[in-house]
Parts: sequence; structure tokens; C-alpha cells
Amino acid sequence: QVQLVESGGGLVQAGGSLRLSCAASGHTFSSRAMGWFRQAPGKEREFVAGISRSGTTYYVDSVKGRFTISRDNAKNTVYLQMASLKPEDTAVYYCASALTTTSLYDYWGQGTQVTVSS
Repeated sequence: QVQLVESGGGLVQAGGSLRLSCAASGHTFSSRAMGWFRQAPGKEREFVAGISRSGTTYYVDSVKGRFTISRDNAKNTVYLQMASLKPEDTAVYYCASALTTTSLYDYWGQGTQVTVSS
């Protein structure tokens, strides 16, 4: 049974930083692409960042230069380091797993809330 468990969310002031973690189990982590998505109230879920099996990274334009996705295959964990946070980054953040970065993300975590106050 595949499980993705996010942690690290919370309340932070604008300009602050947070690091999200996603611990994976139940599949071969190193053979999967991983991604972070977010959903703000009243909005559709959007892609934030992705990392391939080889470590190539991808970002939505709105977070480039502020967010960094990374993975530790020894710990079966993917991270999202978020800096220079803005109120518009407030959302529930989800990690997800896919066969490749262009495949459908087929496993999802339960989400962690990030709230950025102005």
C-alpha cells in the first residue's frame, strides 16, 4: 500500500520560509517522479514543482527562484523548501508520485496547510 505523508506546514509571515517534507512508503521511491501541488480556497489544484527520478527539477513560474524541490532517495523523502513566502502562497500543499514527470500523478498525500500572513 502506497502512502505519502506530508509534514512541515504551518503559519508564517510574509517573507518567511518553510520546508515541507513528504515521506513515501509502499513503492520504489527512487524509480518514481515526485511532485508538489497546492490548492487555495476556491481555486483549482495547481502544479508547483516536480523532480524526476534523475533529479531534474521543474517549477511553476510563480515560485521560480523562491521554492526548491529536492529528494533524498535513501530516506524515501521529497522536500519543498519555500522562501520569500507571499500571502498568495497560502494553500493546502500536496505531494504526489508518478511514473515519470509527464505521467499522471497516481498517488497523493493528504495535504498540509501553509498559511502566509501579510
